[in-house]
Amino acid sequence: MNSFDSDHLRTFLAVADSGSMTIGAARIFRSQSAASQQIRRLEDTLGSPVFTRHGRGVALTSVGERLLPVAREVTARLDQTLRALTSDDLSGRLRLGIPDDHEPDTLTRIIAEFAQSHPSVELEITCDLSARFPKALQTGALDLAVYEVEEVPDPADVLWRDPTHWVMSRHHDLITRPVLPVALFDRDCWWRAAALSALTDMGRAYRIILTSQSVAGVTAAVEAGVAIALLGSGALCDRIKALGPDQGFPEMPLSHLVIGSSDGPDTAARQSMIRAIRHSFSHRGYAA
Repeated sequence: MNSFDSDHLRTFLAVADSGSMTIGAARIFRSQSAASQQIRRLEDTLGSPVFTRHGRGVALTSVGERLLPVAREVTARLDQTLRALTSDDLSGRLRLGIPDDHEPDTLTRIIAEFAQSHPSVELEITCDLSARFPKALQTGALDLAVYEVEEVPDPADVLWRDPTHWVMSRHHDLITRPVLPVALFDRDCWWRAAALSALTDMGRAYRIILTSQSVAGVTAAVEAGVAIALLGSGALCDRIKALGPDQGFPEMPLSHLVIGSSDGPDTAARQSMIRAIRHSFSHRGYAA
């Protein structure tokens, strides 16, 4: 009798969530050929394909759509059971900083994975701008923090490297205007300095029409067609396009998402949290 393999289900979820065999394989730290082989074995078990292939990636078949919620429930229960059975008696307090512009489910995964393995550790979570975390680590106000930087500090663990782009609404032509309308991040963010420096080097006249502390605020201005902005590659979609040398815009620096630590003791709880963070952010599909 055929039966499901949990590794096959995890590969299926990674590919389904990313819409790409290549990105899905990277999320679970496998080669594309290994991921493809696991998907074929899953399809052999079911006797039906779970994906249809197209030029830009993959899409779920009707069988794949029916399997998706079951695969999520099964793998989540397995993970929950493993953490419950292997939980320990660590205690104390751990103070973590997370940027407030990341997806809410990222923080949920971090807390769930850590808390179920270490139920006696008190977690203190701070959601704030990335730019404020290095000082908080330096002063000992935080034990760990996830934040974005242009230059990687030493020491720091890199979670991913994300290209930044000048972007504009696909439905509004703003770059032909004599004065560019621009949306920028708060003054504490290095992206603002990088954007202003690039505009100066381009010799283009510009006007700042919006300043925001959040990615959502800047992205909304771009989607509304009222401004161009410097954003990460995750902002590119069917409503937002990148501007490059063909439009007179320079290549922009990479943004590095890192895990920073304070000078405090390297405890078991701290190391476990770092593993939980890495596991959670691996779902985002970016390469370090």
